[in-house]
Amino acid sequence: MSKKDQETTEQTTMKDRIPAEMKESAQKIWLAGLGALSAAEQEGSKLFKTLVEKGEKFESRGKVAFTDAKEDMTDAVQDARSKAESTWDKVEERLDDVVSGALKRFGVPSREEIATLTQRVEELTRVVEGLKPAAPAKKTASRTPKTPSASN
Repeated sequence: MSKKDQETTEQTTMKDRIPAEMKESAQKIWLAGLGALSAAEQEGSKLFKTLVEKGEKFESRGKVAFTDAKEDMTDAVQDARSKAESTWDKVEERLDDVVSGALKRFGVPSREEIATLTQRVEELTRVVEGLKPAAPAKKTASRTPKTPSASN
């Protein structure tokens, strides 16, 4: 073979070889992509299952934490309510004392003093009614008119 024929054959072989290599490379890239998709699908399913399990655990912990927080809040509200009631009772008692003291300074009798006085008046009324003499009898005798005196 001549040198020229040999060069032509090499060029033809090279031309045939480059598209074959490109085709083979493209095929490998395609297969690598499919392999990656398959791996992602398998790993994705595993990852999804793992995430669901972690989510369930987190949710159950959240429920427990929420229940605990709710109980704590309920206890705090009850404590605050009892303290407020106690404080209100003290304020009410103090206000009663202040008003009673002011009324006493002005000479206004207390409810107990009025009740005592009313009872005493009722007792005295019964005693007085028991001491009253019988009604005087009417005189039936006629009175003689007085005569005018001569000194007029």
